[in-house]
Amino acid sequence: MNKLLTIAIPTYNRAELLDRQLSWLAKAIEGFESECEILVSDNCSSDRTQDVVQKWQAKLSHITFKSHRNLENLGVMKNIMYCLSAATTKYVWTIGDDDPIQDRAISYVISKLKKYEDLGLLFLNFSGRNKITNEPVHPPTIIGNRWFDADAEDGYGDSKAIFEHCFAKSVGAVIFLSASIYRTDLVKRALQFWPDAASNWISLAYIAGYCAANGKIIVTKETYLECIVGVSYWQKEPKSALLMQYKHIPEVILKLGECGYSKEFCRGMVLQNSKEVNLKVFLGALRRWPVSAIKVAIPFVALVSLSVFDVMALKDFKLAEANEPNPQEVRGVNNRRSQLKSIIKTK
Repeated sequence: MNKLLTIAIPTYNRAELLDRQLSWLAKAIEGFESECEILVSDNCSSDRTQDVVQKWQAKLSHITFKSHRNLENLGVMKNIMYCLSAATTKYVWTIGDDDPIQDRAISYVISKLKKYEDLGLLFLNFSGRNKITNEPVHPPTIIGNRWFDADAEDGYGDSKAIFEHCFAKSVGAVIFLSASIYRTDLVKRALQFWPDAASNWISLAYIAGYCAANGKIIVTKETYLECIVGVSYWQKEPKSALLMQYKHIPEVILKLGECGYSKEFCRGMVLQNSKEVNLKVFLGALRRWPVSAIKVAIPFVALVSLSVFDVMALKDFKLAEANEPNPQEVRGVNNRRSQLKSIIKTK
């Protein structure tokens, strides 16, 4: 891998937005052409997307500019995963075609990637703006319009602990595509461990967590881009919201446990997610799609129950630490735990 960074843009039927983003990129990448390559993945658009790609390939003929067009629309996540998997550079930065990014971002990213050779993950801090009202969005618990409140620009902190903090604060921030630069070999290794990651809408959180667990992490203090809030399809469609809250987030938490994150962290995140799910989403889905809603809910309830069970069992064992445990009680505890785990695995 000779070049340092792939800047990839997954897109579908948004030729004007792609044209604007490539116009920004053509200007921002000046001086870093030898370090970067561009990749556009067209998800079988029916508009002028291919004309836009060809126009900018001609204008940027001095830069490695690759393009790919899916034979059919594969869905958002599969198109993103193609961008991540197709990169041949050391790092990959997949950006949205509609996300406003500052010109100085590329210079900053390149300088950090060069300075820290074993960097696994770089989070660019960002501000938020509501698409409908055009008003700034201020994340809860954070002062000002800065999404990440973890300042870790020296690359020497506890990477897993920093990621855990960011994930616990805001799952949405961790999965914001344009804010994340991953080390390519770690992404590909993560996808080998979870081949079906594209079927989970927040699997980018798993990829980020895997990269943080296997390399250094940087989280910027300053903001370098803006996130347009209120445009995610899963926020508007009840069945998608049900899957996101009751299936996809818990599934990612389990995957993080498999790649080295502590049981305590994962258990805590399961319980936190159980408090944040919207019961109205489930009741609405139950009314419209009762069978599907119940199938989603059963493993979710089992996972939450297992987490509560583990917390209570841990307290009991600590209290009884000085006493000899009853073998029959221990077997009973283990049997109930195994039953809950079997429900989760068969979801």
